[in-house]
Amino acid sequence: MDIRNSGPIPSDGAVIFARLYDNGWVMPDVLTQLKATADASVSTPTWSLRDEDLVECLDAVHAITQAVAALQSRLVREIDSRGLAITQHASSTKAWLREHLRISPHAAKRMLELAQALDARPVLAKAVADGLVNTEQAQIIAAAIQQLPADVVGKAEKAMISRAAEFEPNTLRRYGEGILAYVAPELAEAADAEALERMEARARQTRAFHLTRHGDGRVRLTGWLDEDGAATVNAALDPLCAPRHDVDVRTPAQRRADALVEICDLAMRTEDLPESGGERPHVVVTVSFDVLRLALGVGTLDTGERLSPEQVRRLACDAKIIPAVLGGDGQILDLGRTRRLISGPLRRALELRDKGCAFPGCDRPPRWCYGHHIRSWADGGPTTFGQQRHVVRLPPSADPSWTLDGPDRRGRDARVHPARVRGPGAPATPQHLPPSRVRAGRAERTASPSMDITTWLGVEGSGTPHLLDRPRRRPASYRGHPDPSGILGRCPHLIR
Repeated sequence: MDIRNSGPIPSDGAVIFARLYDNGWVMPDVLTQLKATADASVSTPTWSLRDEDLVECLDAVHAITQAVAALQSRLVREIDSRGLAITQHASSTKAWLREHLRISPHAAKRMLELAQALDARPVLAKAVADGLVNTEQAQIIAAAIQQLPADVVGKAEKAMISRAAEFEPNTLRRYGEGILAYVAPELAEAADAEALERMEARARQTRAFHLTRHGDGRVRLTGWLDEDGAATVNAALDPLCAPRHDVDVRTPAQRRADALVEICDLAMRTEDLPESGGERPHVVVTVSFDVLRLALGVGTLDTGERLSPEQVRRLACDAKIIPAVLGGDGQILDLGRTRRLISGPLRRALELRDKGCAFPGCDRPPRWCYGHHIRSWADGGPTTFGQQRHVVRLPPSADPSWTLDGPDRRGRDARVHPARVRGPGAPATPQHLPPSRVRAGRAERTASPSMDITTWLGVEGSGTPHLLDRPRRRPASYRGHPDPSGILGRCPHLIR
């Protein structure tokens, strides 16, 4: 019977789609009529509808949309099975859908996957056509039952279709994750173990870590870790990510970045890292001799990246380096002089004397500190006990307004303190590790006389170290030389 000659097409949606599914060859006429009806409905004002009419119309539109989606899936599946995309010079059905319908690759992929799933599951396809399951729920159901044993797929499919009437997609997905325990409890435990093993194997196989230089002074970190590796990294970073002060202005992301660098710096100062090319890990910095002396210009790492003078001096202070010093014409003046500037007995003496970071108020332990030259090593500062202080490594944002004093002409102790012109965030009276003479008239007094630093350390006299008996004192004066390397700055673990 030719439906095109049997009278007007009914306006009832159920009748339209009943004829549409039973008589595919009249589908264009039915869709034309449906499009005209939809266009007329779009131009109809909705402000005059009663509340219950609004809800009824919304339900009707949703039901029609689901029926149209089911029809669309049938059409896409037929196009794919015929290879129509190839005959029209497209590389695949997905590519053809993207170009023909002007949709995103992701939308085209989902459309094709839904068509294939509904074609393979007639019960699910009918549920979509009847409006019992929407297209998003249908994709979730198809994915949930895909890996189930064949003898329980039908039962699981019906169970999830029945739940689709009350569960939104995310809840339905969680229900689907445990559907095997509902339809076949005896198989669920073994299946869960296998799924977990596959997930862990995939995580191990796809683990990766990349450092990508952007050319603007920043390096981007990307990658994947498995759950075990991520737990280890979090356990190492978490203690260093907490704000160090009430007014710590760093964002959580900045604190994590600083913690990652600090962990790596701590690891490089141990003796447990493997050798690289027969040597312990080291940094190669190429810098002009005049640049090194005058703190002008830039340095170059062995990777080709440029460093500011402050970064060069920071690296040169304690890291194991191979300085390649160049003359004005680029000729190498000194290459291959390898030194670990502060190590062995000298480092142990610093740990005994300072008991941690010498920066005012910082509580970092000795193993997280490195020796800093009071006078920059690049400027000829000697690597001697009296010319070193223990401080933690500073982030690139460190405030360079802090200075470091060394022993005066009478050999009195070194101290860390703010610059003469203090910023609003500088502490009024910083803490100080060794004892020192306090100016008369100050509110905080001490009965301890000033002493030679060697006496204070117990090197001379009775030989008994005073360090273990002495509390931390506040410095008497702030006279001293500015830290030429600018490396002290503001301590990253004491944000004032």
